[in-house]
Amino acid sequence: MANRFILNETSYFGAGSREVLSTEVARRGYSKAFIVADKDLIGFGTVKLVTDVLGDLPYEIFDGFKANPTVNNVKAGVEAYKSSGADFIIAIGGGSSIDTAKAIAIIINNPEFGDVVSLEGVADTKKKCVDIIALPTTAGTAAEVTINYVITDEESGRKMVCVDANDIPVLAIVDAELMATMPKGLTAATGMDALTHAIEGYITKGAWHLSNVLSINSIKLIADNLRNATFDGSNMEAREQMALGQYMTGMAFSNVGLGCVHSMAHPLGARFDIPHGVANALLLPTVMEFNMPSSIIKYGRIAKAMGVDTTNMSDEEAAKAAVEAVKQLSLDLEIPQTLREIGIPEEALEQLAKDAFNDVCTGGNPQPITEEDILELYKKVF
Repeated sequence: MANRFILNETSYFGAGSREVLSTEVARRGYSKAFIVADKDLIGFGTVKLVTDVLGDLPYEIFDGFKANPTVNNVKAGVEAYKSSGADFIIAIGGGSSIDTAKAIAIIINNPEFGDVVSLEGVADTKKKCVDIIALPTTAGTAAEVTINYVITDEESGRKMVCVDANDIPVLAIVDAELMATMPKGLTAATGMDALTHAIEGYITKGAWHLSNVLSINSIKLIADNLRNATFDGSNMEAREQMALGQYMTGMAFSNVGLGCVHSMAHPLGARFDIPHGVANALLLPTVMEFNMPSSIIKYGRIAKAMGVDTTNMSDEEAAKAAVEAVKQLSLDLEIPQTLREIGIPEEALEQLAKDAFNDVCTGGNPQPITEEDILELYKKVF
């Protein structure tokens, strides 16, 4: 069996590393940038921290997309890119910005997928996307290093998970200074998203030695630093460690897959616009309990990575301690603990279960699962 691993051509890390952008742009011979960034980042001055590095290079900004970007957002971005005269994309932001940039970039070079919806799943694109330079501003999605992106189809009320080796950014610049404006709630939610990636990537069916090394070390970095990053936003060391941890787990899960936490979180975002990190954090402990029979030894390692002393514990006790450690972290970060708290109506659970069962991430779940099982899991967290 061949285990494939796809990563960025080049990545830079460290506070202030955005300064390399001008050198990379000149080296690659680009003439005009199409910047994809959300309005909040423009207002916070984060985008200016990047554009200041560009010097005299012309650019155009596209900010016409939602937190859960839609098919129509992507179509608008494609048209904006075509009329801009740009020859590459700079994506600044979290998953929403980078996912939007990926979809635009793929369609520009593969116009037969212009309907956007045909990109769902593993699309048979023939050409590499327009070059993307990604600068993440959250420590969560790792979209800058993955071959995945998620777009909401508003007509069907579903999130489309798109997996395409042709969409990975050519360059990632992971500069923790760009994350300094993240408010407490966003830091917590995106950090729990990264933890979910790490845990699901560690136990998913496709996991293997290289991904395991990345995932378990990501869990430790996140567990050690997320509280400090959340409650002391000026703690640049914690921010940098979170930035590294979320990138490492992105390297892993992008290549091995995820599981039912993500498949259950996606319809919550698509149908109710729930932030992805909040949905993941709320679901993670309950789905971990369901998956325990298939992952009991790995759960013990997760517990250790999260700082639990498992010396005198049985395998089952250590596995339960891992779940409790995740629950406690979520509580400490003040993440909502029930679907009722975030406004999900009970009558929606059956449709959510149908959507989740048909999500592409369900296939990677380590424990066999049915639509009925998923419905029961939603009821547990209701």
